[in-house]
Amino acid sequence: MATPPATYQASSDGPLTVDRSFYDLIARKLEARELVERFSIPIRSGQAWEVPAGHVCRIVTVEGPQVGDFNVWNRHDPRERMWAARTRQLQRAHISTYDRIWSNLPFLRPLLTVTNDALADYGIDVDGGRVHDLLGSRCDPYVNRMLTGNDFDFHCHSNLTRAVLPYGLTEFDVHDVLNVFQCTGLNDEDQYFVKTCPAKQGDFFEFFAEIDLLCALSTCPGGDLSVPLWGPDASDRTDICRPLGVEVYRVTPTLLSSWTPPQRAAYRNQHGMRAPRWEEPVP
Repeated sequence: MATPPATYQASSDGPLTVDRSFYDLIARKLEARELVERFSIPIRSGQAWEVPAGHVCRIVTVEGPQVGDFNVWNRHDPRERMWAARTRQLQRAHISTYDRIWSNLPFLRPLLTVTNDALADYGIDVDGGRVHDLLGSRCDPYVNRMLTGNDFDFHCHSNLTRAVLPYGLTEFDVHDVLNVFQCTGLNDEDQYFVKTCPAKQGDFFEFFAEIDLLCALSTCPGGDLSVPLWGPDASDRTDICRPLGVEVYRVTPTLLSSWTPPQRAAYRNQHGMRAPRWEEPVP
C-alpha cells in the first residue's frame, strides 16, 4: 500500500535540493582537509566549540557505543539556532548523509549538511528503530525530579547548560536536540521508544558547516541506553557510559569554489502588519 507523499516538497532544483556531488567530494577527499581541533568529552558532561563556515566536524564513538545530545547556533547571533521540528518536516525524523539541519524563524536556512555517517546503512530495524534521532529531546533534571522525586545534575539539559556558559549563553538558549547515535522510534501506541545504541568503536557522524557555528554536545548519562533511565527497570550505571570525540577540519579552499553560504530567508513582508499613521484630529 502506497504511503502519502511528503508534505514539504520543492522543484527538482529548488531550495531542498542538495548538490550531492559537492558533499561527496568533501567527504571523500580526506587529503584535502587539515585537522585544526580534536578533543574528547568525558562521560556525563558537555562541551561547546566553534566550527567556522566551510569546515567539517566529526563526532566519534572513541571507545564504543554512546549517545550524544547535540545543539547548534549561529556563532554570531545565537537567536538563530537549530529548529528540530522544521528539520523533521523538511528532511526526516532521523537524519543521515545529505540531510540538513535548518534554523528557526525568521532565519530559516541550513546550518549544516551531513556529509558522512558510519551508520548510514542501519536503516529500519525489526522494531521500527532508526538512528540519529530528531523525534525526542534531551533528558533533563525537571522531568527526572517529576518521575523519581530525586535531583540529578548530569542530564543532557544540564550538561549543555554548563557547556555554553563560557559563550555567554544560558539554560534559555539550550534547545531541542539531535540525538547522535541514538536509536528510536514509535511503538504501536504511537509512543516514543529508545533502543540500545548500535554504534561501534570508531563510528562517526560528520557534517559540513554552512555558516559559522557554535556547537555543543552532551555525553548522555544513559550512555548506550541499554538500561532505562526511568521506570521499574531503571538503573544508574556508569559502566555503559563512554566519552565521545570531536574533530574539526579545515577544508582546502579549492574544494569550496562552487559553494556559497546560505542566506537567511527572503520573506520581509512584516506578516501583513503596517505601522500606524498619525491622523490629525478633527477640530
